[in-house]
Amino acid sequence: MASPSGFERGLDHGFDLDALPLRERKKIQTGIRLWRTAVTLFAERGFDQVSVAEIAAAADVSKMTVFNYFPTKEDLVMGPMEQHIDEPARVVRERAPGSSAVQALRAHYLAALAVFDPSTGLSDDRVVLDVVRVIHQTPTLLVRATAGFDRKSQTLLAAELLAQDPDHDEFTAKVAAAQLLAAQLTLTADNQRRMLTGERAEDALPAALDAAHRAFAMVERGLGDYGAGTA
Repeated sequence: MASPSGFERGLDHGFDLDALPLRERKKIQTGIRLWRTAVTLFAERGFDQVSVAEIAAAADVSKMTVFNYFPTKEDLVMGPMEQHIDEPARVVRERAPGSSAVQALRAHYLAALAVFDPSTGLSDDRVVLDVVRVIHQTPTLLVRATAGFDRKSQTLLAAELLAQDPDHDEFTAKVAAAQLLAAQLTLTADNQRRMLTGERAEDALPAALDAAHRAFAMVERGLGDYGAGTA
């Protein structure tokens, strides 16, 4: 893809780089270069076989510089993704008046699919696929992605749903968040599987869109218009 991947947007924080002062722009560009260098080395040799010192040397920076951008070695893979950990909660918080939680998240997911956003799993960008492979091949990263990223995202979504519920029904907010995130995670995992088997994102898009409509329809049958009157 010509534009920065969804993971890289976690590093540039969505800013227009050209509009930033030179120092800030260089800082963001260095972070992206370090991330891409690390991912390339991890994909070639395995996460556990690459040291931070080797990453620093390949990127022509000091080891301390790497840690200034990424406090841990795991952050070199997971950090950019985790900048989006509150995205489902934000989508619900910023949804149009009268829209249900299901409608808001479905519209957001379908729009992301249409532009092959890596967060949907439907991206055949080489670096994105390298990240997915590295995570799936490294137990510590896989645990962080599931027990950490997914659980925190669900917790934040449940908190947002609860904050907007006039009845302040904590149980319903938790169940709703679990159902909504489970649908998205299942869709994303299936899309990633397609990409890892070599299917082109453009070819897989029709099936991915159909699956998304089906999945959110199933959730909607259970949640109905939950949240529609609380935006």
